[in-house]
Amino acid sequence: MKKELKAQVIEEISAQLKETPNFYVTDISGLNAEQTSQLRRACFEKGIKLKVVKNTLFNHVIKEINDSELNQISQILEGNSAIMYTEVANAPAKLIKEFTKETKLDKPALKGAYVQECAFIGADKIEELASIKSKEELIGEIITLLQSPARNVISALQNAGGSTIAGLVKTLSEKEA
Repeated sequence: MKKELKAQVIEEISAQLKETPNFYVTDISGLNAEQTSQLRRACFEKGIKLKVVKNTLFNHVIKEINDSELNQISQILEGNSAIMYTEVANAPAKLIKEFTKETKLDKPALKGAYVQECAFIGADKIEELASIKSKEELIGEIITLLQSPARNVISALQNAGGSTIAGLVKTLSEKEA
């Protein structure tokens, strides 16, 4: 590979990491053309960008960033590597689990991941990664928690009927006097 082409690929990888800092390193070797196409289609549907990269070029980008957590990814860059870039932290883990279950294959195999500024090394981390909540899920839970006390008060007032509301208004007006 010519030096100019290497520099261009390194720049593309750097730009992709800045755009989508969450990524999974997987091994998709051994998948035939049909299975690879099926995996790429599933990635596209879930908003995941799947790219096969040269380990040395990806490692060069990691070294340039110089982050201690990210540097842990360097140790898993051996053999065939495909990178799954994602906005939603748990989407590739869920996709890998679904794909391996549907196809009854052991590929794609998770080598590691860099999610929410933390490195996860090894295929045994797939369950942990799949259980990470997305930003939208966390916001939904917070909203539910914030709405809960208000719902309880409104529910109690509605269940007790109009007499409770009248009693509450009377009590409040007596306290003011």
